[in-house]
Amino acid sequence: MAMFFDPFRELDRVAAHLLDSRQGPRLMPIDLHLEGDHYVLAADLPGVDPGSVDIDVDGQVLTIRAERTARTGEGVKWLAHERPFGSFLRQFNLGDGIDTSAISATYENGVLSVVIPKSEKAKPRKVEISTVSSSQQPAVEASQANTQ
Repeated sequence: MAMFFDPFRELDRVAAHLLDSRQGPRLMPIDLHLEGDHYVLAADLPGVDPGSVDIDVDGQVLTIRAERTARTGEGVKWLAHERPFGSFLRQFNLGDGIDTSAISATYENGVLSVVIPKSEKAKPRKVEISTVSSSQQPAVEASQANTQ
């Protein structure tokens, strides 16, 4: 019996597994960029009720949770059902140098934007260079030992 690999069947299997709402929390696609002295995280959450979005910070871990409910109704017969529903979850390790008390978020047009500011100690700063006059510099004397 000859077996062959069908890439399209495998792709359909993987897609069905990823879109199956019984598999647990879904991942949400994000973009993250640095803008001046803060990071901006944008997460795609189309069709998610803003009231279901929850953001919390525990230590240095930022967690975003959201819920999309499935549309149901009497007499509805699904012909295609590819949009995932259920729980969405992402966690991010913020590391050092983040002002966790000043994190803010907005939700507009299905995009959650989280602004993550750097802490003051993590921001770049200039170091002032002072000059020392030659009379204040300690004298350095070098001696050569005679080892014969």
